[in-house]
Amino acid sequence: MNTPFFWLGISILLVAISLVALLTVAIFTLQELARAARSAEKLLDTLNQELPATLRDLRLTGQDLSGLTDEVAGSVQSARSVVEQVDKGLTEAKVHAQKAQVTTRSLFAGASAALKVLAGKPRRRRRPPTRRPPTQATASSASRTAQPAPKTSQKSNHVPAASEPSPAPSSTVETVVEPDATPVIPASEDAEITS
Repeated sequence: MNTPFFWLGISILLVAISLVALLTVAIFTLQELARAARSAEKLLDTLNQELPATLRDLRLTGQDLSGLTDEVAGSVQSARSVVEQVDKGLTEAKVHAQKAQVTTRSLFAGASAALKVLAGKPRRRRRPPTRRPPTQATASSASRTAQPAPKTSQKSNHVPAASEPSPAPSSTVETVVEPDATPVIPASEDAEITS
């Protein structure tokens, strides 16, 4: 066993077994790599067929989204303008309502005043004061001292002349002066009457 040929044969055998095992593993590995390459090739073919259409669809979707965004922005602006117009209309309607309320109040006040005037008693017009002739009181007091008055009482009825203005109608009360029933006579005349 100490021969060198024996050890050389054993080492060559071991190297051959190692090479066979290595080749077997390499063959299986190469077969798996070929399968992976084929599947990758199929995947790349599928991507080459589907990816441009997908990218085109994505581009169209982006354009549609940008168009929708523009439309939404336009609709928001139009809604804002409509809201502003409605707000202006409301303020104008409020102003018109206040004006109508003021007009209605003034119309009601005028109508109620007109109804009061029509339903109430008519006012009498005041005539300017007229000059009256002097009353008979001064004339009767002057006649008392000069001559005795008759014993019967008489009411003085004053009839105005045609040129005199007529007294005011029932607004002023005309005073009628009656002479006394018993006239005042001086003492010397009293003695004469008794004799």
